[in-house]
Amino acid sequence: MLFRRLNWNIVGWFRIVSTVSYLVIAIGLAAMFYHASQAPGGFKFSHMLRLGLSFTGGTDITVAYDSPQSSAQIRSAITPLGIGDARINTVGSSGKRFIIETQKAYANDSTPLWAALGTVAPVDRAASQIASVGPSLGKEYLQSAIWALVIALSIQFLYIAFRFGWNYIFGLVTVIALVRDAAMMIGIYALADKRADDAFLAAVLTVIGYSVMDTIVILDRIRENTKLMAGKAYDYIVNESIKQTMTRSFNTLATVIITLVALLALGGASLKNFAFALLVGICSGGYHSIFYSAPLVLTFRKRQLAAAAKRRAEASALRAAGPRAAAEAAATGVTHGGQPREDIVAARRERRAKRKGTRPDSGAATPVRYKRKRDESSVALAEPDLHEYHDERVEEYDPLDAQTAGMDESALIQGHEEITLDLEAGERPAHE
Repeated sequence: MLFRRLNWNIVGWFRIVSTVSYLVIAIGLAAMFYHASQAPGGFKFSHMLRLGLSFTGGTDITVAYDSPQSSAQIRSAITPLGIGDARINTVGSSGKRFIIETQKAYANDSTPLWAALGTVAPVDRAASQIASVGPSLGKEYLQSAIWALVIALSIQFLYIAFRFGWNYIFGLVTVIALVRDAAMMIGIYALADKRADDAFLAAVLTVIGYSVMDTIVILDRIRENTKLMAGKAYDYIVNESIKQTMTRSFNTLATVIITLVALLALGGASLKNFAFALLVGICSGGYHSIFYSAPLVLTFRKRQLAAAAKRRAEASALRAAGPRAAAEAAATGVTHGGQPREDIVAARRERRAKRKGTRPDSGAATPVRYKRKRDESSVALAEPDLHEYHDERVEEYDPLDAQTAGMDESALIQGHEEITLDLEAGERPAHE
């Protein structure tokens, strides 16, 4: 709840955040090219990132001394053998056991190696050993992993777009953030001159899963606030959504970082490499999820609205140009919205067919609807229909002629009284 009260304009920091991300990626890319240029025999792309024994194969040497030694002394002793770039890790806290990883094969002839290590201090041969390591992750395996990563990103893009109502902006933002997370992680890894092995691949996949989870939470809050804050500016909605979810993101990120720092400080040699890669990736994922992904949604939304406004302006200009311009547009087969005229005509036909109750692809007409015929006797007693107009002329009869002709029967039925005429009433006295 702390971050909700802060008056931070996070969406306004988008350019600064993006610039920092670009700089880190550029520095890491420069370090990768530097490593490739230092490869034996000239520039080699395969040496842009130092590969571990899982990719290249080599020798894994465990050496134990009777007294504590330092990694620098061991490196000085084995440098004349041409393995100065070997990876030396300390085992435990006593400083007596070390693990040396080199890409050269010494399993068949290890006498020169043990002699060089013995120059530092007496070696406990009973506790020391040497083993040959084959390339468990070959070139084909690496290519398969890259293809799997591309397919996973594509499926994530489609799924996220589907879950957010086929809003391609959310899916595109998620994929872009994941690619930047991986690029920043690889760049920092190369800058630290760490070897990439199977633990590194596991860390990359873990970071991708974590970044997606954190980004989805923020994007879902943006979708909810778009309905709850209807009428507000979109940049305000995005900024408030980031602040509302920042507490959750920060707490999750802090707990993971504390665990990884402890693992990096106190873990073994193999776990330290994994912990370092995971720590870099988690920090990069949290950085992009909070400060990059959501503001990027706002950037794409503004571009979308600008494109829609441009189309409306073009349509208004075309209407203002008069019928001649409209005729020219119709002759070219393109409407003012930039869509083919055939598509517009087909859509209009479909709408008309829906109103009529038929489909454009079927020639069947609408089923005939039958109406029940009204009973004329009941209609005569019912109230008159005010919506109907009857222009019928009724022949008028004189009452006396009607009574004489017997045509007064219908009048009596309707409640009229019978008419009686007394022709001699004027000749009688008044008292009668």
